[in-house]
Amino acid sequence: TQSTWGSRFPQKMVFFFQPNDDRVLIYMGRDKWENEELLKYGWDEDIWFHVDGLSSAHVYVRMWPGAGVEELPEAVLTDCAQLVKQNSIEGCKKNNVKICYTPFANLRKGGDMDVGQVGFHDQRKVRYITVEKRDNAIINRLNRTKSERNPDLAAEREQHIKALAREKKSVLKQTQRSQREMELQQKEEEERNSYDRIFNSDNMRTNKEFGSGTIEDARRFEEDFM
Repeated sequence: TQSTWGSRFPQKMVFFFQPNDDRVLIYMGRDKWENEELLKYGWDEDIWFHVDGLSSAHVYVRMWPGAGVEELPEAVLTDCAQLVKQNSIEGCKKNNVKICYTPFANLRKGGDMDVGQVGFHDQRKVRYITVEKRDNAIINRLNRTKSERNPDLAAEREQHIKALAREKKSVLKQTQRSQREMELQQKEEEERNSYDRIFNSDNMRTNKEFGSGTIEDARRFEEDFM
């Protein structure tokens, strides 16, 4: 499915910022229309930020595969909180601004909601941080890395999902291969142990136990065995 961004907004519209942690990337929409598009094509690794109770930009941090809120670095959390406060018309003028953040998968978009408006599937997964005041050093550092692009979000998301599926399939194959090798080693070990028991010296009988080797000695041994 082709993104509608190009037809609706011929201009570039997504801002990207690079924090000091190279494992992550911060991005945000330019206005509520871009926010609406970002809500359609986010990744499960994304974490969403917004000023609580006030209008603001939607700021996202894209984590590395498999990472979530629990792995969010403290410095990146601070960067995102500062950035979303700065990009709130009311919030940027206030101190002690409350910021909410949650995994992208927890965002809920209802058909009756306004453009750019969003809710949550589970309120318990929403976290909060208070920004006491603007930190010029952080804002200036992030702005120096700022770039504006017009990505095909739909295509990028589709490629990402396919890449994850390939990786999952590869891991599954490797797991199955390792399991088969383990089962084969276990079988070989069991066969080796069984062979060793059969030919254990304690179970072997020597010629001396059969006497002089005459027919009479053999018969006598058979009678004892019976």
